[in-house]
Amino acid sequence: MNRPQALVRTPPAEDEFFTEEGCYILETWNRSDDPAVSVARARVPPGATTRRHRLAGIVERYLILLGEGRVEVQGMAPRVVGPGDLVYIPAGFGQRILNTGKAELVFLAICTPRFVPESYQDIDSAPRPCLDPL
Repeated sequence: MNRPQALVRTPPAEDEFFTEEGCYILETWNRSDDPAVSVARARVPPGATTRRHRLAGIVERYLILLGEGRVEVQGMAPRVVGPGDLVYIPAGFGQRILNTGKAELVFLAICTPRFVPESYQDIDSAPRPCLDPL
């Protein structure tokens, strides 16, 4: 019988990639042998807005670490967010975030169950200012 083992994972900085969504992602934890959760660090450049999207069958949480932004989630008025704020996004809800600051907006994207690319659905027909309703 295999026993679970504790570990510390440090994702290599060079594994960070730019997504079509419009932000940089560094996967911290996303493993098929731990399908219950994934954690990624997201970076949004100053003035940038991510594309509207939803995750089919996946609940997502943004835990804001650095910077300031305005988040839009389907069914909720746009909201200013900053360090320490947690945004809960139910599965299938449209979402996007705008970096309103002069520095990078950095947050953890925590997904349950874990993020898989097939769950991502782009619902933006064209880039728009973040003030547009979802």
